[in-house]
This record gives sequence, C-alpha cells and structure tokens, in this order.
Amino acid sequence: MKTSEIRSRFVDFFARRDHTVVPSASLLYNDPTLLFVNAGMVPFKPYFLGDEPAPFKRAVSSQKCVRTLDIDEVGKTTRHGTFFQMLGNFAFGDYFKEGAIQYAFDLVTGSEADGGWGFDADKVWVTALFGDQETIDLWQKVGIPREHIQERGLKDNYWHMGIPGPGGPCSEIYIDRGPEFGPDGGPEADEDRFLEIWNLVFQQEELSQVRRKDDFDVLRPLPNQNIDTGSGLERVAYLKQGVANMYEIDEVYPVIAKASELSGRTYGANELDDIRFRVVADHVRSGLMLMTDGVTPGNEARGYVLRRLLRRVVRAMRLLGVADPVLQELLPVSKAAMLPSFPEIEDAWGRVSQSAYAEEESFRRTLQSGTVMFDTAVGEVKKGSSTTLPGDKAFQLHDTYGFPIDLTMEMAEEQGLSVDRAKFDELMKEQKERARADAKAKKGGATSMEAYRQLREKGDVPFLGYTDLDVSTTVRGIISDGVAVDRATDGSTVEIVLAETPFYAEAGGQDADRGTIVGDGFSLDVVDVQRPVPGLVVHRVEVFGELPLGAQADARVDAAARHGACQAHTATHIVHAALRELVGSNATQAGSYNKPGYMRFDFSSPKGLSDQLKAEVEARANEAIIANHAVTAQQMKLEEAKALGAMAMFGEKYPPIVRMVELAGPWSRELCGGTHVANTAEIGVLNLLSESSIGSGVRRVEALVSTDAFAKFAAERALVNQLTETLRVRPDNLVERIEKLVAQLKDAEKSIAKLQSEKLLAGAASLVGQAVDVAGVRFLGVETPGVGGGELRTLALDLRERLGSEPSVVALIGGAEKPTAIVATNEAARGLGLGAGRLISVACAALGGKGGGKDDLAQGGGTDATAAPQAIAAVRAALEGRG
Repeated sequence: MKTSEIRSRFVDFFARRDHTVVPSASLLYNDPTLLFVNAGMVPFKPYFLGDEPAPFKRAVSSQKCVRTLDIDEVGKTTRHGTFFQMLGNFAFGDYFKEGAIQYAFDLVTGSEADGGWGFDADKVWVTALFGDQETIDLWQKVGIPREHIQERGLKDNYWHMGIPGPGGPCSEIYIDRGPEFGPDGGPEADEDRFLEIWNLVFQQEELSQVRRKDDFDVLRPLPNQNIDTGSGLERVAYLKQGVANMYEIDEVYPVIAKASELSGRTYGANELDDIRFRVVADHVRSGLMLMTDGVTPGNEARGYVLRRLLRRVVRAMRLLGVADPVLQELLPVSKAAMLPSFPEIEDAWGRVSQSAYAEEESFRRTLQSGTVMFDTAVGEVKKGSSTTLPGDKAFQLHDTYGFPIDLTMEMAEEQGLSVDRAKFDELMKEQKERARADAKAKKGGATSMEAYRQLREKGDVPFLGYTDLDVSTTVRGIISDGVAVDRATDGSTVEIVLAETPFYAEAGGQDADRGTIVGDGFSLDVVDVQRPVPGLVVHRVEVFGELPLGAQADARVDAAARHGACQAHTATHIVHAALRELVGSNATQAGSYNKPGYMRFDFSSPKGLSDQLKAEVEARANEAIIANHAVTAQQMKLEEAKALGAMAMFGEKYPPIVRMVELAGPWSRELCGGTHVANTAEIGVLNLLSESSIGSGVRRVEALVSTDAFAKFAAERALVNQLTETLRVRPDNLVERIEKLVAQLKDAEKSIAKLQSEKLLAGAASLVGQAVDVAGVRFLGVETPGVGGGELRTLALDLRERLGSEPSVVALIGGAEKPTAIVATNEAARGLGLGAGRLISVACAALGGKGGGKDDLAQGGGTDATAAPQAIAAVRAALEGRG
C-alpha cells in the first residue's frame, strides 16, 4: 500500500465521519516558539490552549513535520528521521475516549476493501495510563483482549506541552511485527517488535505547574474534553509495505537506490555504508520539503538547519566514494517520489533546484580548501599524541572556510578525536561581540531580522495603494545583506523602507507589485515587496545611480500589472463563491495564488469535479463577471464580519478590525487585504484551465482571466480549425471522428499484441529444449527482450505446461527500457518448497527492483535491463542452494 494511499484512507475515513479536512500547514508555521512545525497538533494549539474558539467540532489532517534535535541519530537507528508526516484526528468538546478508541480500532483493523488499513486485530496491542480503567474497559469493549493491554506510568502515557495548559492521559496503539523482530511480551518487553503507530491523547485537565514529564500540578478539569491523536505515516507505511524501516518505503527508498547506483555500493552490504545511505535519503527528502516551503540555505535558524542537511548529504556521498556533484542526481529522484503527495513541489522546483545546486557548489569549494587544513590539523594533533582538536582550529575552519561546527565534530569523530567545543564557543562569542560593535565587519553573518525590527520601531509603513499608485515619500531605511546602511550604490540590489508606500506587499495569495521609485540622481526598479515583520513594508530594488538614506522619492506602481493582479484576485473570490454555491459550503479555501492574467485556488473537497460540474463553475463565474457587480471593501470588527458570513482562512491570524471585500451581496464576502477591480465586468472573461488533487481532501482549480483567457480561447479555436481541416470533418463531428480513430488504433494494437503472442507461443517448443536439470528440478531461464506484461505471463504458463509433471521452474526476463520478470512453478516444484513468490524476489533483486505474487506465478521488475543474465543466474543459484 503506497504511502499516499495510507494517507488518503486516513483522511477519507474521518471525513466520512463529519471531520473537517484541514490541509497541512506550512513547515514554517507562524509560531514564535517553533523553528518548524514538529507535531500534527501544532496548527490546533490555539484551540487546545483556549486562545481561540475552534471553528469546528471535529477535524482531520495530515501534517508535514520536521524535527532536528536528533539529527545526529539519523541513519544510525531506524526510528529517527527529520521530515515526517503526522496523521491526526481532533475533537473539541465533541466525542471523547469512547469515540476516539472506536474510530482508531475501526480504521486500524478495518479491511482494505472497506477503506481500512487492514491490520490483523490479533496483532494489535495498546497501552494505557496506570489506573485508567475507563480506557482499558473501552479497549476491551472494541475487542482487544486484556492480555494485550499494558499499563504504563506518567512518563509514557500522560501528555502535556511542557508548560501550564491542557493535559491528559494517552493510549498508544502498537503492532506486533512477529518473533523475528524480538521477544514476546508486548511493548513493555520490546518496542522494536511491538511498534507504536498511533497515540490517542485524552485532554481532560488544566495543568498549573509543569516541572518534568511526570511531575506537574493539576489545576482543574478542562471545561471541554478534547481529543488529539497522532499517527506516524512513515511507520504505518513500512509496516504496510513489508519493509524493514522508514528508509525503505516508497517515498524514501528511491533515493537510496540512486545513491547506491552512483556509488557502486550495495545497500545492506555493511552497516557503516547503510548509515550513510539512510542519511542521504532522509536529508535529501527533508531538504526538498523545507525548500518547497520557502527555506533557503543560510547561517542562522531555519536556513542553518537546511544548510546542515544538504551538506551532510554531500559529505555522506563523499564517504560512499562519490566526489562528483550529487544533488542534481538525487534531488529529482526525491521529487518524483514525493510529487504524488505534494504536487506543490512542481511549482517550486525551479527555485528549489537552483538553491540546492548552488549550495552544493559552494560547499564543494569549502570542502576542497577546508579539508586540506583539517587534515593538517589532525596530523599535528596525532603527532602530539593528543585526542582533541583545538577549538581555535575548529573556529578557523568555520570562519575561513564556512565549516559548520557540527561537520568539524563529525569529521573529528571519524578520526577518533574530539573537539574543544568550549574554546570554539568562546571564540564565536567574541566574534559576535565584534560584529555588534562594527556591523560592517559582518563576520559570522548578519542578523537581518534585527535590522527590520529597528526600522519597525520607527513606526508603521502605511499602505496607500488602495487609492494611490503614485506617492511622494521618503527613503526611511536601506538594508544591504541584512545590515542597515546609509546609502546604496549603482548596480547593487538592496532592500528599502519608505515612509509610506503604494506598493502592495505579497500576501493573501496576491503577488507583490512591481514598478519604479525615482528621485534626484537615482532610479530604483522594484522587483519584490514583502512584510518581514508586521507593520513593515520592505521593497527589494535594483539601484541605478546613488541612493542616499533620507532621499525624497516618487514611488510609482506599474498600473497595468496592478490592474491585472486586481482582475485575477477578484476572479479568485468569484471562483470561491461559485464553488461554494455549486459544490457545497464545505468547499472552503485552502490556499490561493494570483498574478496578472492567472489565478489558482485550492479548496477542501473529498472528491474531484466532474467535467459537467467544472463547466458549470466556469459558467457561473462568467455570469458573475458579466453581471457587472460592484466590488466594495469596508473596515469592520472581526465579529461583525463573521456575523455577515465573511469567509476567513483557517490558520490566518486576524486583527480586531478587518477588511471585508464584497461582491453580489452575501454571495461573496471574504476577509481580504488584497487589491480588487471596482466592478466584476473589468475582469472580462475567465477560462477554467484545470481541476486536480493536491492532497487528500484538497483540490486545486487554475484559470486564466482577461486577455490571457481570451488568448487561450483563441488558441483552442485555432487548434479545432486545424484538426477539422486535417481530418476533413465539420467541427460538430470532430469528437466522433477522433473517437473512431482512437478505437481503430486500439484494435490495431490488440491485433499486433495477439500476433506477437502467437509468434512467441509458436516458438515455445524450441525453448523447452533449453531446460536444464538443477538439483533435481527442470529449470528454464530465458531472456525475451522487448516482450513484457501479458505476453510474458502467457509464455511462462505455456512453457510450464510443456515441461510436464516433474518439478519445473520457468524464469523469463523481458521488457524494454525497464526489465520485467516472471517466475512460474508447477505443483511438483511447489511440493519441494519452491514458491514463485520467493524466487521472483531473488530475480528482481539482481535487476535492482522488487517483485511478488503467489507460489505458482509471480511477477516483478527492476531498473537495470542489462542485468537479465544475472537475474536468471540468481534464480538458478537459489535452486542449487535449496538443500
């Protein structure tokens, strides 16, 4: 069962039980206490803490998470990974223990045919807090025998956030993997054999003091009992896929396979190499997902974590013997594996790949020069019979060559040395103090956020762009490479802050404005506008001339581009309203992006739109455009806007006073800070391009508007004209003609396949003569290049019959670019314990792939078509060694 299917089964299960599907928040969720989202409940924290009322009684999500505290353990164990996905169902004052336990048991043990995960109920074990008899009784009620329920203490089975707030007992679900993984006795005996896949938290108490995991004070019962669950998707995946660990599931293993191909080393051959393979697979995937969500390599905070991950990949591949650039080989493999679950990777790929490859190139230069110095320092240390690399050497590697201290410590450990970390930290502290005293030195990297904060302290930057596109203003601040400066020179790219601005900063899915800022002796091209901290608008500009701090300037927005953005943004609101009207009120916004001529809208929906429904949505949107509805915006209290039915986006934080954009009265009312046309007729026309899934329970529509939409219609009309001329039919008959041609083509393909099969079968008799005796079994191994699928199976079955009743095994290797393997055994061979399912695994391993099937017939494939002889030889060797 593919990872994406496990996820969709989970989300669909709870969606059918009235849970609101909440899309995954970005890994960069706006929580000042977190570097990254590290748990599935993070987006729901305000509701659990009581800071905000929950907008729903029930919710379900599959949340992207990153944890990096155990980064050094990645690869060394099969439990630690940096990026993972947490499945969760949540209830706020709704169902409690009984509902959560029943739902979990039904999904975990429900048959695959009915949408469940299909685990054997006899292999399910659970834990409960000591003395939580209610939970024990409820598990017994659903069918878990008492001997499969174990009680544990507060450290294991009580949940809280480590701070005053909600808490409660929890109950964990484990799956028995079998005696080959460890001793019997449940989770208390062995947590490798008994693998935890799900934790159900029963929030029922408010804690006033928290001293340790198992030492806290309970203030009172919570006014509402809540459910917070978390199931590790990767853990469920490797159980359902029958592999040994999370590194071997379908979303991770392809990177290991590629790394093995590049290095010429075999995964599984020795533990040290396996650790490096697993580090590579984990870090490539984590880096891909972090960059997709907007992180770029850097020297601080999130950027530093990403840089460390990418550099550990390069370092691990070097230790596997690969000195050439590797990310350009590995990152696309991870992209292909993750794309079915996260289609947004495609949109970000250009930025992601460019950033990753540049980081590797930079690090390669660092390694080349810095490793020479490191080796020299190690030689000096060993010559002096010491076991510690001096802290000043580690600092020099960091300061001169950009070696992260973690990398130096890893390399030193490989040489049997430690690092004087205390001296290193002392030198780093001195450097930071010098940097603060003289920002121009900028050693160790500047803290760009500090520059933003200092400018923000001077006051808000008013946005005047709702009414004015040309504003006379003053340059309040200039930031270059994260440091505030007093001027910018010709040819540089800097960030500037104005006293007030007409430029719209990217937000709410709307692209930033473009334009120019001109003054005496300078002209600035505005290439991006952002709000790095609330209240501060920062313009990224290319400088022509000399720009001094405090200069008077005229800020001019590109009016045509702004109008295009307004058209697209208003069209987004129209599509949202049309979807809610035609699909249902649950089709709520899950994200959007709009720019001149183009809009993209994501919405919650358990299923896709039919062609007819897509046509209806497009028609309804164009009806609203033609109706020339006035588009108005007004400021009001948040409560008033919600009372009027204004749509708000989940996860967004809204101030007490909000801006509500309205068209056609209650048909479309949304909280929105973006810019819009004055009336819908200004949009012109909307062309709905596509509708697709971007994740379980979330759909995406894309459309063109205005002249871009018209151009698309014109291109489609030209295509129709060309087809009608080529096929010599009227436009009304075009579909019928094409369907007839397709049917004819399919008939021809079937005829060709039939002829090919007949030809193969006609030559089967001559192939039987190639059978040889191997340890008392007639074995026929044949390469059939270009033959695959059904023809190969038919040939294998025919050859098996021709070999007669004595023990016989047939192994065929066919296929074209990618090899296909078939193994068939007769009844006599199976009586000797020779199952096709086991033999196909042997063959496919040689081909660089996997296979499976029944004892009589099994099929698989691989990646290396040149390894067909080795695959046949491997099956023969398995027959020779069966005794």
